[in-house]
Amino acid sequence: MKVRGLPSLPLLVLVLSLSCLLLLSLWRQRSERGKLPPGPTPLPIIGNFLQIDAKNISQSLTNFSKVYGPVFTLYLGRKPTVVLHGYEAVKEALIDHGEEFAGRGNIPIFEKINKGLGIAFSNGSRWKETRRFTLMTLRNLGMGKRTIEDRVQEEAQCLVEELRKTNGEPCDPTFILSYAPCNVICSIIFQNRFDYKDQDFLNLMKRMEENGRILSSSWLQVCNNFPSLIDYCPGSHQTFLKNVAYNRSYIMEKIKEHQESLNVANPRDFVDYYLIKQKQENHNQQSEFTLENLAATVSNLFTAGTETTSTTLRYALLLLLKHPHVTAKVQEEVNHVVGRHRSPCMQDRNHMPYTDAMIHEVQRFIDLVPTNLLHAMTCDTKFRNYLIPKGTRVITSLSSVLHDSKEFPNPEVFDPGHFLDKNGNFKKSDYFMPFSAGKRICVGEGLARMELFLFLTTILQTFNLKSLHHTKDINITPVANGLTSVPPPYKICFIPV
Repeated sequence: MKVRGLPSLPLLVLVLSLSCLLLLSLWRQRSERGKLPPGPTPLPIIGNFLQIDAKNISQSLTNFSKVYGPVFTLYLGRKPTVVLHGYEAVKEALIDHGEEFAGRGNIPIFEKINKGLGIAFSNGSRWKETRRFTLMTLRNLGMGKRTIEDRVQEEAQCLVEELRKTNGEPCDPTFILSYAPCNVICSIIFQNRFDYKDQDFLNLMKRMEENGRILSSSWLQVCNNFPSLIDYCPGSHQTFLKNVAYNRSYIMEKIKEHQESLNVANPRDFVDYYLIKQKQENHNQQSEFTLENLAATVSNLFTAGTETTSTTLRYALLLLLKHPHVTAKVQEEVNHVVGRHRSPCMQDRNHMPYTDAMIHEVQRFIDLVPTNLLHAMTCDTKFRNYLIPKGTRVITSLSSVLHDSKEFPNPEVFDPGHFLDKNGNFKKSDYFMPFSAGKRICVGEGLARMELFLFLTTILQTFNLKSLHHTKDINITPVANGLTSVPPPYKICFIPV
């Protein structure tokens, strides 16, 4: 018999069950927090998510560090994440304890598309073997040698020819600046470059640029902390997944073409070297050299080799528009060292301290990957008197290193002087970590630095830069500051010198 005013038995069971789940969640969090670094008290299920500004995570981490110190714990959802803030903590982890912090933390949107494969998001022996092979193959293909430099110089000339076609009229440089680094990485992976009007090329560029924006959106940060949303909710992440599927199918087509034309005695590019390695490993049933791993690795190289460099170039030109006195000094140095009648080369960099300092300052100032890609502990580790269990996710705040006011006075100001000594010579800094540090440092760092120097010096050798706005009205604030910092859209005029 149901008594009026009392809840029904099913409702009572539901309330009691939910209460037990919440209590269990609180108990587990409290038990974990006893071993981990301190941090703000998390709410059940959602953790500290409401205390974080998804539009500017790095600033939220700085605010927490003022309360809890350089090593603290956040709950992003139900899982604890240890945060390392400041040069000393980041360096101690990634360099002094590199092996223990060398895991890759689970990022749900990337796990869905990579399934633990490739070079960027794999772990354990798969990651070690793939990374070792990739570094060796890139060296075989000329990474750090004159052969790669020749390719970058040729692409720099193609880039300025494309910029000439704008006839000094205002243009959005987003896609044009993507073409050059994409063609360089394509020549390494597939041995061929694209014409800038090739429709396949333009489709790939459009999807990569769109995915760069989506990845840095607040919504993607929410999805990565509450992964069930990825499978069951509509949103921009679905566009991201469709774009990835399109680009991955293109890569698989190229791999199939390489299989059909492979000459084991004469490898042409990265894909050929991989297919040869796969043949050599045929007897090994545990081999990591599968076609799926090749597709994921090529996708990682293709995306990282294009998007990060093109975004940095785009931001660099915006900063040069904002600071014409810096542009003038760089052009003066280019004219003095290189002149007008030959292409810039990497040897020139040793004689161009101000230009070198400007490029370093661009990378420091824009803080392209503010919170780095998630790391994870490879084993239980005692770190600064805390015990961090194996598998715990770790955020290493690169922002806190690149914007350290002790190393870089007035870090919020764009100033190439941050990398110059009192005599105007280039000054190195251990705090310069835009490519991360330690075991997981970007495999393409050398190529990216070469591209930034040769592309920017070639552009400034050939053109004067003109803005549509007065310098004080030029906005340089990123429109998104999630996984990467995305510059605001702008138009620029390339006026032939």
